[in-house]
Amino acid sequence: MTQPQVNEFIPPPECPVFEPSWEEFADPFAYINKIRPIAEKTGICKIRPPPDWQPPFACDVDRLKFTPRIQRLNELEAQTRVKLNFLDQIAKFWELQGCKLKIPQVERKILDLYQLNKLVNEEGGFDAVCRERRWTKISVKMGFAPGKAIGSHLRAHYERILYPYNLFQTGANLPAATLTNDTKDKEYTPHDLPQRQSVQPQETCSIARRAKRMRSERGYVKSEPREVRETRPNLRRRMGTFVAKPEPGKKNKPDLVLSHQVDHYMCLVCGSGSAEDRLLLCDGCDDSYHIFCLIPPLHDVPRGDWRCPRCLVEECGKPAVAFGFEQASRSYTLQTFGDMADSFKSDYFNMPVHMVPTELVEKEFWRLVSTIEEDVTVEYGADIASKEFGSGFPVRNGHFEVSPEDEHYLTSGWNLNNMPVLDASVLTHITADICGMKVPWLYVGMCFSSFCWHIEDHWSYSINYLHWGEPKTWYGAPGYAAEHLEAVMKKLAPELFESQPDLLHQLVTIMNPNTLMNNGVPIYRTNQCAGEFVITFPRAYHSGFNQGFNFAEAVNFCTMDWMPFGRGCVAHYRQLNRYCVFSHDEMVCNMAIKADTIDVNLAATLHEDMVIMIQQEKELREKITKKGVMQSRQVDYEVLPDEARQCFKCLTTCYLSGITCACSPDKMVCLYHTQNLCSCPPINLTLHYKFTLDELYPLMASVKLRANSYKDWVSNVQDIVENKGTKKKGATTQAETKAFPQSSLLDQLRTIASEADKVSVTAQQLLNGKRQTRYRSGGGKSQSQNELTVEELRSFVKQLDSLPCNIRQAPLLKDLLTRVDDFQQRSECLLSDESPSTLELQDLLDVSLGLDVELPQLPLLRERLEQARWLETVQQASSRPDSLCLDTMRRLIDQGVGLAPHSSVERAMARLQELLTVSEQWEERVLSLLEARPYQGIETLVAALQEVENIPAYLPNCLQLKDVVTKAKKWLHEAETLQLGGRIPVLDILSELVLRAEGIPVKLDPLSRLEALVSDVKSWKETAAKTFLLKNSPFSLLEVLCPRCDIGSAHQKSKSKKVKEAPQIIKKTLTKLDSLCDVERALSESKDSASAMTTLAEVRQREMEILLSLRSSNESKLLPAESCCALSVCVCQKAPSGAMMQCELCRDIFHCGCVTTTAELEYGQAWLCPLCQRSRKPPLDKVLPLLASLQRIRVRLPEGDALRFLIERTVRWQHRVQQACADGVLENVSKMVRVGPRVSSHLPQEKNGSAFYTEHKSVPLHGLSPELEELMVEGFLLQVTLPETEQLYRYLLYKLVPLPSQSPPCGNSTEQDQKSPKGSPQHKVTAPTKCHTKCIIKERTEESKRSGSPTHTSSDPALSDSEEDYSLCAAPWCREPEGDEVNWVQCDGNCNQWFHQICVGLSAERAEKEDYVCISCTQPEYSRAE
Repeated sequence: MTQPQVNEFIPPPECPVFEPSWEEFADPFAYINKIRPIAEKTGICKIRPPPDWQPPFACDVDRLKFTPRIQRLNELEAQTRVKLNFLDQIAKFWELQGCKLKIPQVERKILDLYQLNKLVNEEGGFDAVCRERRWTKISVKMGFAPGKAIGSHLRAHYERILYPYNLFQTGANLPAATLTNDTKDKEYTPHDLPQRQSVQPQETCSIARRAKRMRSERGYVKSEPREVRETRPNLRRRMGTFVAKPEPGKKNKPDLVLSHQVDHYMCLVCGSGSAEDRLLLCDGCDDSYHIFCLIPPLHDVPRGDWRCPRCLVEECGKPAVAFGFEQASRSYTLQTFGDMADSFKSDYFNMPVHMVPTELVEKEFWRLVSTIEEDVTVEYGADIASKEFGSGFPVRNGHFEVSPEDEHYLTSGWNLNNMPVLDASVLTHITADICGMKVPWLYVGMCFSSFCWHIEDHWSYSINYLHWGEPKTWYGAPGYAAEHLEAVMKKLAPELFESQPDLLHQLVTIMNPNTLMNNGVPIYRTNQCAGEFVITFPRAYHSGFNQGFNFAEAVNFCTMDWMPFGRGCVAHYRQLNRYCVFSHDEMVCNMAIKADTIDVNLAATLHEDMVIMIQQEKELREKITKKGVMQSRQVDYEVLPDEARQCFKCLTTCYLSGITCACSPDKMVCLYHTQNLCSCPPINLTLHYKFTLDELYPLMASVKLRANSYKDWVSNVQDIVENKGTKKKGATTQAETKAFPQSSLLDQLRTIASEADKVSVTAQQLLNGKRQTRYRSGGGKSQSQNELTVEELRSFVKQLDSLPCNIRQAPLLKDLLTRVDDFQQRSECLLSDESPSTLELQDLLDVSLGLDVELPQLPLLRERLEQARWLETVQQASSRPDSLCLDTMRRLIDQGVGLAPHSSVERAMARLQELLTVSEQWEERVLSLLEARPYQGIETLVAALQEVENIPAYLPNCLQLKDVVTKAKKWLHEAETLQLGGRIPVLDILSELVLRAEGIPVKLDPLSRLEALVSDVKSWKETAAKTFLLKNSPFSLLEVLCPRCDIGSAHQKSKSKKVKEAPQIIKKTLTKLDSLCDVERALSESKDSASAMTTLAEVRQREMEILLSLRSSNESKLLPAESCCALSVCVCQKAPSGAMMQCELCRDIFHCGCVTTTAELEYGQAWLCPLCQRSRKPPLDKVLPLLASLQRIRVRLPEGDALRFLIERTVRWQHRVQQACADGVLENVSKMVRVGPRVSSHLPQEKNGSAFYTEHKSVPLHGLSPELEELMVEGFLLQVTLPETEQLYRYLLYKLVPLPSQSPPCGNSTEQDQKSPKGSPQHKVTAPTKCHTKCIIKERTEESKRSGSPTHTSSDPALSDSEEDYSLCAAPWCREPEGDEVNWVQCDGNCNQWFHQICVGLSAERAEKEDYVCISCTQPEYSRAE
């Protein structure tokens, strides 16, 4: 009979796949907790990170070298392995009988001997099936078609192969069993599982506390009761033919000894040693049996090994050895393993690896694990420690250099190195690094390499990330179906669990998901691709396989919802006698110590766990106390290694307590297994404890306090929601302060609080009136879309009671509703009034500001308020005509146009429009009058002004007209009164009046006359300036005509620190007439000419004083007795040197190269410096007409007063000169000079080592009396050319510095004369003679100016004394010139007297061209009268 066809694999349903957003992905545990209600129903789930989350691969691929596990696929599946184990037992049985097992074929398929044996046993055994003829039924159950007599074939095969084995198992005597095989039977090769299972995986993590999942607690190494021999003969051992292999170090005994030993072998059945050729020696125990003594007897000696009945029972009755994976014989790198894996897959499927569909690989995998005919072996690099070779994720201080843009992966919660130790993971409270749980493990897979059904250590969560490679196919069952899955697998493969109760913890067994699903276990699947996470939930069984070469990384984590699973897992491990990876109680106590900082939800869960822990501990301690354990000792379990504190019985890690005995100090048991420690009485036992119960209760209380704070808060919130509490804000704040977890209750509280706050804020805004924007122009509030209507307000007040909280504004809102009703009543009253008061309207609208309700009366009230305010504005503007301008009227009219229609508004608009029209017309008319050319007369403007004065408005043009008329009247009045009473107007006043007239657009009759006067004055000033001022003169006309007031300052600037002798002079310069500006201001402010003359007289007095002092100072510094300090002269302020010129007025000396001088300065001509030569000095006869013309103009100006003063000063000076002549002052000088020595002032001098000399003779000051000096100085100061000035100077010069004779005596010339500088005139002084020759011109006409030249010859002796008198010059200062010819001039005035030309300062040419009037004839009549 043949094996039934295996059903095709049907993929289970897909598990949930989640794709978190970036916000959700930020907190791993929060997101896992969010999806947990959905995902835990399937046991596993897949998470796809956001597309941009792509951590770099950080594993050190160069250092990564691992030894994979060898996986034979058909040995992995539980039912297949049971079949293989059964066949191995059958094959071993027949091998020991000297036969080889061959599996028969039925219907061209290998017969399933395991199923056949199982079905026969279920039907009552071989005899019962034969007796009741059930072989056809069995064939149908095995999947064969009925009606083909398959049952008889099954019976024959069973009876031939299986029945002897079953008889042997029952212990009955075996019949004569011979195994005859058909030629079609397939020889079965045993898998020899026990031999390969003795290999165990390497420990790759030195710090691991992880349970050795690949190690059986009962041991992998097959033990034999006797010493294993190096070689065991594979043939039968016949007496006398067996030669034992010599042991090492020993020599073989001689054959004699061997023959002696053979004699001792006797048949154990008959006790005879005869028939040695029929005597069999057992290959197991060396007992001997005759082949004919055996039951059943053997006909021939069997081939191969033979076992006696006793050894056969012993060998076949050995317990099964625990199944495990063996390690490969070679190590791989990622490169070599990948090459091998890709080559295997491409060869197996005969196509490129990336083209093989995942569905095909999945179906082929489950086909391979379910068949016994095909043995496919793969390798799997599993449980590789990441600490040794580096995690696939980047870590700090690792060998992988992380780029700046990837640094956030170092701290990401989804980095598997970080996830187990995040704050929300309780594994954080485990101090040790647990390889695989807290430290990730790496997995390198190939096609068909698989991970078998298992749950994580301590039933924790696990997370797996596929870094790269081909997909990994997962199968999972939810945690609630864990026991169901275990029961199904135990039911379907009980033989495996008999030898390995914790088989599912060893990760060595899989079972087809379809088989589990058929037995009611919910199974889900998924394909994990590169870059995706797969999460398994607590106690969720999962398995799977790899589609091809890939690299994955996995780690465990535990959240607070895992806590009950963790404690249940410890109890489960205790029943299975399985190691714990860590102490659950230790972790709980560590968390309790930090109760104040842990999460409140975790605290609540922790408190529940601690209650169970402490209650169990209390009961266990009370139990052992009752048994008699009296000794106790406190022990710090943390310092003990795990092996030293494991229960000897159940292998649980002790922490809270343990029992030891002095008889076996290296053993410890937990309180559950006290009786398993030793046989000593309980009094000898010692309780080792970590905490006393009194120490545990406070720990639990602190956790409870933390947990109850959340529970109290929850209760409070529930009361708020249900009982309308009022502490919603306090509860929300407490949740935020104590970091209470997010929950639906908190969300509900926040929703209620938010709604209550909104209602409260809305109510408060309604009460405060802050929801609107006030604008004073309308007196109301802005339209808001959020305003409530009155009806909505009524409904809002009614609905306040429906909220689950009390709103304190509710009474106030009711009051608001009352005020709204009152507002509506007052509004109706005001709107019905024809002329409502602005104040009342504004007050009512102000009341509406506090009513944040939509009031329909507000628009009408605002309209009436705007109308009332506009009318009030119009009335106020009309009451103040001076401010009612055209723009105001236009603005009021524009505002009135925008108002709602009303009779009062229309009347006011009509009045305003009429006023505006009249005002605009008059504005235009007045503007045309003001802009008319020529200007209108004053009478026309006055008439227009009288008409516009009655218009009640502010008209700028009309006001300008009024101002123009006022200014014109004032100007005319001032012009009329200007010359009343014979007063002479002042030029400044006249000019100011003319200037003002330019800004008055009125025809002014006196203006032309005044303008003519101003023009005449300007012309006069121009003429005077041409007369007096030099070309390019720096002085003004007034500055030339006035006495000098800047002498002190000018010389002070040019000659600093020279005038040290006259401090009084400097003080005088500080008066109010210190400058020309002061003088000009004083003249302008003078009332008449007399006061002006007085002012100028003061200036003249000051001028004389300063100048005389200056002359004395300048003269003194040139004396030889002057100090040796540096001397600065001239305009250049340098020391004197070479040829110098001396000013006759200021007596300062100047370098000839620094000043301009006349080319040939005649003797008797005075030289003035540039500072003293201020004007042209016109003759007096040219100056007098200027004064006369100014008197005809009859305008006073400072220049006119200065000119008049100049003339008067000149006349007075002439009188003084005449008086000096009359008094004989000049004669006294002449006498003094004749008596005294002759002095020359132009001799060379030595001054401070610098030689200089004067080019021109000057009158020495020491020869003059003060009167004469003052007289001469004032003559030079006069800005008028007078003959007397030159005559006086020539006379004094001649007298004091006479001209040298033309023919000096021989040898009388001095050495100094010979050294005179080049160009200086050499005058020879001769004695004067009394011989005069006169040539008198008797006739003179008015038309031709004649000058006589009476010639006096000194050789004429005929002249008498009378004639000499007749020839005397009329000048009182006659110089008595001598020579062959003396030029005379006659006065053209009234006296007709004759004067020497040299005595009056005239040249011949000038006397010929100009009239000469002597000083006596030039005096004015009033002066003469005096």
